[in-house]
Amino acid sequence: MIKNYLKIAWRSLARNKMYSLINITGLTVGIACCILITLYVKDELSYDRYNQHYNETYRVVQAFRSAKNVKELAPPAPEEFQVWGCAPLAPAMKADFPEVDKIAQFTSPSTYLLQYKDKHFQENGIVFADSSMFDIFSWKMIYGDKTTALKGVNSIVLTKSIAEKYFGKSNPVGQMLKVDDGSSLMVTGEMEDIPSNSHFTFNGMISMSTFRRVRPEVFDAWGYVDFYTYFTVRRHTDINAMQAKTAAFVERYNPAGVDHSYAIAFEPLKNAYLHSTAKRQPGVTGSLSNVYIFSLVAVFILFIACINFINLSTARSMERAKEIGVRKAVGAHQEGLMFQYLTESVLIAFLATILGVALAICLLSVVREMAGKPLPFTALLSWKMLLAFLLAPVLVGIPAGIYPAWVLARFKPALVLKGKFHSSGKGIQLRQGLVIFQFSLSIALIACTAIVFSQLNHLRSHDLGFRQDQMLVIDYGGDGNINKNIEAIKATLARNPAVTSITASRAVPGDFLPNATTIIEAPNGDKLSFDPGIYEIDADFLPAYEVKMAAGRAYSKSFSTDSEQAIIINEAAAKMYGYANPADVIGKSFDQWGRKGTVIGVTKDFNYQSLHNKVEPLTIRMAQFYSFNKLSLRVKSEHLSKTIAELQNTWATIAPTRPFLYGFMDKSFNEQYQKDERFGEIFMTFGFLTIFIACLGLFGLATYSTEKRLKEIGVRKILGASVTNIVTLLSGDFVKLVLIAIIIATPMAWWGMNKWLNDFAYRVAIQWWIFGVAGMIAIAIALLTVGVLALKAATGNPVKSLRAE
Repeated sequence: MIKNYLKIAWRSLARNKMYSLINITGLTVGIACCILITLYVKDELSYDRYNQHYNETYRVVQAFRSAKNVKELAPPAPEEFQVWGCAPLAPAMKADFPEVDKIAQFTSPSTYLLQYKDKHFQENGIVFADSSMFDIFSWKMIYGDKTTALKGVNSIVLTKSIAEKYFGKSNPVGQMLKVDDGSSLMVTGEMEDIPSNSHFTFNGMISMSTFRRVRPEVFDAWGYVDFYTYFTVRRHTDINAMQAKTAAFVERYNPAGVDHSYAIAFEPLKNAYLHSTAKRQPGVTGSLSNVYIFSLVAVFILFIACINFINLSTARSMERAKEIGVRKAVGAHQEGLMFQYLTESVLIAFLATILGVALAICLLSVVREMAGKPLPFTALLSWKMLLAFLLAPVLVGIPAGIYPAWVLARFKPALVLKGKFHSSGKGIQLRQGLVIFQFSLSIALIACTAIVFSQLNHLRSHDLGFRQDQMLVIDYGGDGNINKNIEAIKATLARNPAVTSITASRAVPGDFLPNATTIIEAPNGDKLSFDPGIYEIDADFLPAYEVKMAAGRAYSKSFSTDSEQAIIINEAAAKMYGYANPADVIGKSFDQWGRKGTVIGVTKDFNYQSLHNKVEPLTIRMAQFYSFNKLSLRVKSEHLSKTIAELQNTWATIAPTRPFLYGFMDKSFNEQYQKDERFGEIFMTFGFLTIFIACLGLFGLATYSTEKRLKEIGVRKILGASVTNIVTLLSGDFVKLVLIAIIIATPMAWWGMNKWLNDFAYRVAIQWWIFGVAGMIAIAIALLTVGVLALKAATGNPVKSLRAE
């Protein structure tokens, strides 16, 4: 029986090639998109799950707050916490919380020039870390013993990609690496590279005991912030009960003062990538809203493909009416007919699944590049994905085919065989409703895509408050030999006629900044203490970056006291200390990191960090020579390649041991929006495919509608109707449906994009004309799809269509 059903189903598909092709193509593209989006979403949701203790691992987030009377403040909100914290926290927690099993800390990453024989490279992403890191995170060690690798002083564990740069495929354990400060590190282990689905990464770990030997005072300082703290808990631990004990814990070790307070909270590892709102993250974070959006797009794409199937199947019911009438007349039952037509839909879904998987495999490399993720092919071979592939024909075919099968199986044979059967009004309304739904989604996606790219363009073109173009930044990793001669090196590089300005600094816009406890005199004479960010620069920085002053003056070499007794703040910092008018803070006293003096200037707020965040309070002070890490050179745009080559040759002369590593400020600053731009590209691609599938269905319906009205068109032409009249007649019904879809799509798209834009502190306003343009595009697509068929029918010979009469 099933064999017979399959044979009939195959003959039906072969007999109606165009409709079969439309259905199979739509479902194929829909299934391929679903597979690719599923791989992306699955990767986003997989972050840190490779860890054996994933469910038992937490990290400490910490809130440092200052106010005139902190005890009057409400408990800190989640966004007031930061992941960056202090060193004494870990041993104190281990001593006071019996629930803690293992605890480990690591620092923010640093840059080192490492050398082995004749090979030397400047390595970023080197952290100091406790040996217990391997007890918490499930990283695989290739060479060395993970239980002892980070215990000794001056020991380092390298990731595989870094180790192979120096030692190739051989075992590096026991080899010595020279560091640019004159010290040496023994390689005690080589580990696999940190998995790409980890919320933080690094290239190497130096033992924490090495840091402790150099700066022992840091490990007792509750105010020194440079450590990330992670821990695992024992089984059956109630984390809420642990959290309830934190207030007493903090009071015991770091009690609140009159104007400052400290609080901690525990954040699960599973929340670190997608759910955390804490600041000072050790790595990139994802967007839960993007995951939801892509998941919905996957469902919508597949749903639209299924709608095509339903529409075309029910629209063609008249063609199959006599077949059903005959079958019922010779004894076929309704259940058997339903099963037969469900077999057809499952067969179509089966073919579409095979083609969809093949198409997904072909497009996988393209999606990898767009998403910036590895998305391994082996992910398609997981048992969950294989099970989904096996069930897809049934899970897609039956829901898509159940209504058409039910409609076809209910035809009354007596009416059908007498020729008195006609399409029902309800069936036509259903098809129109489904077309409206399809185009509502399509229009919403067009509008959303336009808003996404409008926001991305806003990020690129927004006035940041400083000049970033033509600024070449040399990262020399704070090399001590360079810093000792920094003014001479600046002068040498400045002799190049293409260099118009040059400055040295600890960081440049877009870089990770430390915070510094800073006391500034308030308008009423009180001493207020806060922890704003800190820039350490030379006297040429603000003019070179063309940062504008709101009050006071910039640093000048003409004032010898500027290097030790002066500070500049931004407008946000001035407001934080109580000065609505920036000029009023000029001359007020300050105390920061052992340096005391007066505020000499206030800069206008400039976006030194991502536009996802508002401009935060910032202090800017003259750096000691040993604090510099980077040189910024503004260069002329003419003959840029020649200029870079000349600078490289000059660099080889003045700093022969340090690689010439450079980048351009505008490019590096905009890399902060790489994830947003990738989101836009992926969103646009799948939005286009959604519209393509919707147009396939519209084309099929228009084709069928035109075929059924050929005789009517012939009569109208004989009676004098023009080609324009007929094209308008055939296109008008579909255009009306698209107009209704515009009305439905507009509030839906506005709501979704408004939620997405809330992630940006600086965002575009959603303009009404975007929805108008999206609607016009949809109407144009519908007219193009239907109009071609209508024009063909309108210009046809009416005699041919009426000959049968």
